[in-house]
Amino acid sequence: MISNQILQNTIDGMKSITRVDLCVMDTEGKPLASTMNNTDEYEATVAAFADSPADSQVISECQFFKVYDDHQLEYILLVRGDSDDVYMVGKIATFQLQSLLVAYKERFDKDNFIKNLLLDNLLLVDIYNRAKKLHIETDTRRVVYLIETKNEKDTNALETVRSLFAGKPHDFITAVDERNIIIVKELKQSDNYDNLMSTAKVIVDMLNTEAMSKVHVAYGTIVNEIKDISRSYKEAKMALDVGKIFYSERKVVAYNNLGIGRLIFQLPMPLCKMFIREIFDGKSPDEFDDETLVTINKFFENSLNVSETSRELYIHRNTLVYRLDKLQKSTNLNLRVFDDAITFKIALMVVKYMKYMESLEN
Repeated sequence: MISNQILQNTIDGMKSITRVDLCVMDTEGKPLASTMNNTDEYEATVAAFADSPADSQVISECQFFKVYDDHQLEYILLVRGDSDDVYMVGKIATFQLQSLLVAYKERFDKDNFIKNLLLDNLLLVDIYNRAKKLHIETDTRRVVYLIETKNEKDTNALETVRSLFAGKPHDFITAVDERNIIIVKELKQSDNYDNLMSTAKVIVDMLNTEAMSKVHVAYGTIVNEIKDISRSYKEAKMALDVGKIFYSERKVVAYNNLGIGRLIFQLPMPLCKMFIREIFDGKSPDEFDDETLVTINKFFENSLNVSETSRELYIHRNTLVYRLDKLQKSTNLNLRVFDDAITFKIALMVVKYMKYMESLEN
């Protein structure tokens, strides 16, 4: 459960303080972490000691100690020397290792609980009972962030996120698949959605600079009870998907800022096809040439302002009017009229959504 690196750091620290060599082995005598050489010669001795009833023993100028995890033998600790001072060092190191086992076990239990909570795998009564046992507050304001990395199993990104929130013991960082990192963040009463956006931007900047990872971050709405964390997670997941389709230029997508994209994302495919067929008489708006599409998008960006659009496209105002008139003849939609413009805008978004769904099927 504890990584060999953590074990090595622990006994290195013990040696620097006590100047006594230590070695942590598994119950079969295989070294996991050590500050001494030639540990292979103790393999048979360790295996025999593991089967003995003694919890500590002096053998060949080394003191042997058993390290338990909830009454289950987990490690054998070797401490070089047979004096009373060395024995005391061994007992302290044993206590330290057992404390680490308890801490990591609790961390594992919490991580497992949060994963099941996110995936809706727990009954309501189980949520509150397990949260109480794990000393997790049930009525605290929280939000779920979802970080999608470009590469699968991006350990650098995961470690960077953990280091970023290292001083926040009530925040949980976990993953339910190989490309997504999940943060269940505890919030202050004064935190609002502007604060959430700022945190998301910090995450993106940190991962881009330190972990060299290209990521997208999405987050759900703020919830006040632990049972609603799964809802915030589902919202973050939807925000990530909707962001890929309609707002691909954004690195951060918030569920409460999805706008009409959130509605389109929930439409059934047959209804989308019927809408496009009725509006464009069997054609698709993405069949227009690049010049027309650039004109349409720039016109929308400038809130249907003809003068500003023509200026940004470096064309005469009459040229823009001509292009809009040409588009009206082919679609019966006048983009200078708000109702027609919003219909066309929705149609463009529906086509994007249909293409995305089709790509998932292929």
